[in-house]
Amino acid sequence: MPTGNDSQPAPKVTPTQVCAWLETVTDPEIPVLSIAELGVLRDVQCQAGETVVVITPTYSGCPAMQAIEQAIATQLRRHGVAAFHIHTRLAPPWSSDWITAAGRRKLLEYGIAPPGRAVGCRPAGVGNQPLVACPQCGSTQTARISEFGSTACKALYRCEDCLEPFDYFKCI
Repeated sequence: MPTGNDSQPAPKVTPTQVCAWLETVTDPEIPVLSIAELGVLRDVQCQAGETVVVITPTYSGCPAMQAIEQAIATQLRRHGVAAFHIHTRLAPPWSSDWITAAGRRKLLEYGIAPPGRAVGCRPAGVGNQPLVACPQCGSTQTARISEFGSTACKALYRCEDCLEPFDYFKCI
């Protein structure tokens, strides 16, 4: 958890400013999504000359978190924020419901099937598997090939109509 501390006076910043700066911080595994769109950025507080950024990993042990923390620290320093703390909050655990509508759209455009909603009604599917639409052609005639795709938070699917393989961002 990086912190920035030096003896320079801290500039006056607001949580809104910090959130805007952090819009450029993307997930290293899905570079089309900002950490805000992914729902990893949970809170920003600016009090008594210190900025606190709260993040929640998509799952415990996510290897992208260190890179995300470094990118946050770089952005804060770039904007003159020297006194900051990056706090990783594990509870409540991250949920795929925290992905914004814009984030879901970007996943689809990037070729990754976005997750269904974790809370409430899940899409109908076979057994425990959700009904997953192909991000290439939109067909729901898809099959899970592997529980894990390019990262642990995604599963590998194949479309039975266009025959293209694709990642499905798991519903958590």
